[in-house]
Amino acid sequence: MRILMVGAGATGGYFGARLLQHGCDVTFLVHDARARQLAQHGLVVRSATGDVDLPAPRALRASELHDPFDLVVLGCKAYGLEQAMADIAPAVGVQTAILPLLNGMRQLDLLDEKFGPQHVLGGQCIISAVLDAQGIVQHLNRVHSITFGERDGRASPRMQQITAAFAGAGFDSRPSSNVLQDMWDKWVFLASLAGITCLMRGSIGEIVAAPGGAAAALVLLDECRAVAECFEHAPGERVLERTRSMLTEAGSALAASMLRDLQSGHPIEADHIIGDMLARAQRHHLPASMLALVYTHLKVYQAGRSAGASA
Repeated sequence: MRILMVGAGATGGYFGARLLQHGCDVTFLVHDARARQLAQHGLVVRSATGDVDLPAPRALRASELHDPFDLVVLGCKAYGLEQAMADIAPAVGVQTAILPLLNGMRQLDLLDEKFGPQHVLGGQCIISAVLDAQGIVQHLNRVHSITFGERDGRASPRMQQITAAFAGAGFDSRPSSNVLQDMWDKWVFLASLAGITCLMRGSIGEIVAAPGGAAAALVLLDECRAVAECFEHAPGERVLERTRSMLTEAGSALAASMLRDLQSGHPIEADHIIGDMLARAQRHHLPASMLALVYTHLKVYQAGRSAGASA
């Protein structure tokens, strides 16, 4: 199976390196600067689960992409999705499967419109990793999983091929017969976590220690849960109980990566993670005052960042 990994940053670099390490046929689609970096230093991963050093991974720029691949894995951020879709067009043939690892749900609509739903799988990943200044992928804990599946739950031939390719590749590979529910569960959790930690500019432990902090986190969670329920993907009680516990744990250092990006002055996925959840709530006339407050806060940050860049 020929796999095109879109991006060789924290997410694409990590999972692509693991697949290459275990003998899979992987090509990275990268921009010019990352291509030069990979050619000079190779692809390097530092992880408590085992380091990877690949001296010369196969990497292409968008202009060099001409032939279809069996599987295209999208590991980009949401704000890079439109460019990524344009870049991968030559790689999508009649039999190509596209596996997006983005958070949220809007990517499915955009990919369906561009390539047709028959090409697009459901998927998500869970990993905490960063690309450092030297271009090294730093895996920050031991969690590293990809969940994937046909959106109608079928055990299709391509699902069997992908399952076989990912099995034993050095990360947790989770084929799912209910991948849309898995994606909604993660989105509800992530929108709640990112929303409350970015709004309050602190970790869960810091928020819970402040008056009204835990209550605010639970209000935000309930707004997100109501949206999922309206779309017939309400999280189960076990998932909700675990999420409530994580959002109200005293002393917890948990915070969303979006907060880290915000504090570093980097782009954030405000529209994809929070804005789309808010838009769905408003479309169905659901209470969403906390979501609206979070989204306003993030848009003010984005406006300030854009003004700073222009200046």
